[in-house]
Amino acid sequence: MVFQMKKILLFFLAMTTVMMANPKDYTILISFDGFRWDYVHRDLTPNIARMAREGVSASSLEPVFPSKTFPNHLSIVTGMYPENHGIIMNSFSDPATGETYRLGDSVSVRDPKWYIAEAIWETAERNGVRTASYFWPGSELNGPRRPYYRELYDHERPYGERIDGILKWLQLPEAERPRFLTLYFHETDSRGHRYGPDSPEVNRGIAMLDSLLGVLVDGLGKIGMLEQTNIILTSDHGMTNVGLDRIIDVSQVIRTEDFTFTGYGPVMMIAPKPGTSEAIYKALKSGENHYKVYWRDEMPPRFHFSNHPFISEIILIADMGWTLLDPVIKERLSKRPGAGNHGYDNHHLDMHGIFFAMGPAFKKGYRTGTVRNIDIYPLLCRMMGIVPRANIDGSLERIGFVLKEE
Repeated sequence: MVFQMKKILLFFLAMTTVMMANPKDYTILISFDGFRWDYVHRDLTPNIARMAREGVSASSLEPVFPSKTFPNHLSIVTGMYPENHGIIMNSFSDPATGETYRLGDSVSVRDPKWYIAEAIWETAERNGVRTASYFWPGSELNGPRRPYYRELYDHERPYGERIDGILKWLQLPEAERPRFLTLYFHETDSRGHRYGPDSPEVNRGIAMLDSLLGVLVDGLGKIGMLEQTNIILTSDHGMTNVGLDRIIDVSQVIRTEDFTFTGYGPVMMIAPKPGTSEAIYKALKSGENHYKVYWRDEMPPRFHFSNHPFISEIILIADMGWTLLDPVIKERLSKRPGAGNHGYDNHHLDMHGIFFAMGPAFKKGYRTGTVRNIDIYPLLCRMMGIVPRANIDGSLERIGFVLKEE
């Protein structure tokens, strides 16, 4: 109780040092999935460069571990580490019930029971702020906890239609108009996986997304909304090169009949069968090469990945660029090898994303160092003039300085 009161007090103290929220302002939170921090240094992003000149730019955005899509998108909108918001990986199971949450499974991703943390749209709606989402992991859930307006995810939906949807919402009568909106694009993630982060195909994806940002900004200008709209551009994680010459087949170290596993590639959770835990851990430890093995309770604190019942007893983390798998996945991978991946140590720069922001709430031409994605939730709350949940991991103190001062 004392801790929660302290966090609330710190929030109100921070509020006095930055500009007061303007109820007429609007905020669009954009995700360029898999857009690595250094993609903006390839002379392909004039519209992002404009955001840096006219607003705020960070050297990078630090994701949470594991640096995967769903855990990080949820951390951005909840201000919590995955061990606290519950979406610990893109796919995982409840060991008590055997039920599975899986990216791409519309039934599970829309089931509210998996989402134990309050997302920014819930906080906003609870405080009388109307919200909308044109795609964002966690925004599809059934029931009252979703954004007021939302589109169900369609991977093939043309990007232009997504932008048009945002602009149409912002042209609704003022009383019906959302003040907070999300927008999502997958292009650099898809191309990064297939071709690798240093490929010409990824460069074309970078240029495409930057041009779409320009379309959105121009569209806001045409409907007379640009001057009162804040735009925050983020990404969930970065990308690094991988290859079939850097494979770790765990079945060569431990017997597949002795365990089940969750995840593969950068991180794998091992659930030993009864009575095999010590032997499995010892074998993995003795065979440790291009990966690290941890008991769940001994995970390094910097990962914030031990305090949840869905996290398995043993966790393997591959070295950057290496891939953990079993024979079935190895066979599948050999038929369609990927060139890039993410999910590794979130402190490694290859896993870092981007943070740019411009609009009436932000300083102009302000450059800062690395910021953390868990701090975006309290920043959004501040911008909307609402109080964040007291149990978050994010901190306004670490990011609130990007806002204009009174």
